[in-house]
Amino acid sequence: MPVAGSRRALIAVGLFMLAFAASPRAWAQDYKAIVAAEDRTDADRTTDKRRDPLNLLTFAAPKTGAKVLEMGAGGGYNAELLARAVGPSGKVYAQVPKESERLTARIGAAAMKNVTVLIRAFDDPVPADVKDLDLITFYFSYHDTTFLEVDRAKMNKAMFVALKPGGILTIADHSARPEDGATVGKTLHRIGEAALRAEIEAAGFKFVASADFLRHPEDKRTDVVFKNPTPVDEFVLKFQKPN
Repeated sequence: MPVAGSRRALIAVGLFMLAFAASPRAWAQDYKAIVAAEDRTDADRTTDKRRDPLNLLTFAAPKTGAKVLEMGAGGGYNAELLARAVGPSGKVYAQVPKESERLTARIGAAAMKNVTVLIRAFDDPVPADVKDLDLITFYFSYHDTTFLEVDRAKMNKAMFVALKPGGILTIADHSARPEDGATVGKTLHRIGEAALRAEIEAAGFKFVASADFLRHPEDKRTDVVFKNPTPVDEFVLKFQKPN
């Protein structure tokens, strides 16, 4: 190749690499870098040890610019990870059934600028103008809806309506024995995987995949989650709204 041509090729490659490094997509899709970000709190890093955020992000796969709903956002741990993943051009809605002091405190952080808190009932999670969502996540709180005053069929249908065709719903929760189904949410803070899946599919969702990275077969699933003598067995499921 002539020298001039070589120089032009090198310049072109260099410009491409600079553009790639600067692009929000390159930053936002590096889930490992998101989890390792220096401005994340020590408390969140402690939570990482039991939540496995890298695998949860990889499984849900939030994209740059995506519109995401986090159901049962609690203190905002996962909402912040999602906000970092979708980047400044994306949007995260953090649903909580009542005001959360921890979430309110977190919302002022720089990483939360693209997050809107929705204080709404589980079975009416978003206002009418929040629609065509790309992704909904529902982590470790679906079981709570089994003993609260929640119409779960209505809740699941509301999530279905809020998603765009082809949109994804990912759910993770503490596993109960199959025979316990949805009856031990209040006592053990668990729910049976098959029972949950049946409820979600009844709303029109199509089951897509499951993941085993939070599985702990040594868990007998008969103890309260917070007092369990072993790591808690947890399932992770992915569903899709058909096109």
